[in-house]
Amino acid sequence: MTTKPAEDELVTVFTRADLGGDGRLDLMEFGLVLDSVGLSWTRAETQDRFERADTDHDGFISLMELRALLSAQVWDDAGV
Repeated sequence: MTTKPAEDELVTVFTRADLGGDGRLDLMEFGLVLDSVGLSWTRAETQDRFERADTDHDGFISLMELRALLSAQVWDDAGV
């Protein structure tokens, strides 16, 4: 996927990556999402964005937090 995912695609990608089925992504699962949407960030970039996206500081990324992260700003940064 080389374009910003539509809402239904985002939910599908999130659900597939949520290996624990708990409605939230840990760092490894977050990496699966990035791969699915075609973003190739370094480990440090992935960690940084994970921490910035985790707005409630619970150590996980919710669908709402992922949606906010994958806003136009991120896609602009990625050159997509």
